[in-house]
Amino acid sequence: MQALTVYCGSYLGNRQCYVEAAERLGTCLAEREITLVYGGAQVGLMGALADSVLGAGGQVVGIIPKSLNQANLVHQGLTRLEVVDSIHDRKSRMLALGDGLVALPGGFGTLEELFEALAWCQLKLHQKPCAVLNVNGYFDALMSFLDQATHQGFLTPANRNLLLEASTPEDLLAVMMQPLND
Repeated sequence: MQALTVYCGSYLGNRQCYVEAAERLGTCLAEREITLVYGGAQVGLMGALADSVLGAGGQVVGIIPKSLNQANLVHQGLTRLEVVDSIHDRKSRMLALGDGLVALPGGFGTLEELFEALAWCQLKLHQKPCAVLNVNGYFDALMSFLDQATHQGFLTPANRNLLLEASTPEDLLAVMMQPLND
């Protein structure tokens, strides 16, 4: 894996464990020489993650739409910043650049980006691993919901298994290196 796309919150959350996990993931990426591809912001978990990768000597590519390209929002120390026309262009570019996709804790935007990547994988528009870093059980309810959707016949077991999970950055990267099951 040469690059990992990470979706995460523009807020820090209210528990230090979320920041610590983002920072640890950043360090792991830099140590493994995996480029971070993310939303380009300096705030929230996005900023903590980017700062961690950069602080450990890694490479960071930020993708930001013109509408959010503001000095108080955009990270100024990135390896490369790409400014695109729209949120849709941002998501497409982030998906194109990453060899895998991960969601850290976040809100609507994080979940929307994750689910679009999963839907595209289900439709075989890409075959990149998709995962959540399930810090402090943040995604437990989501994983239970997906199990329920499978039980109720709205997801096949194969499609349910497209979303991988791990609770530590090290385990996350290990599980993402395994081939996808069809």
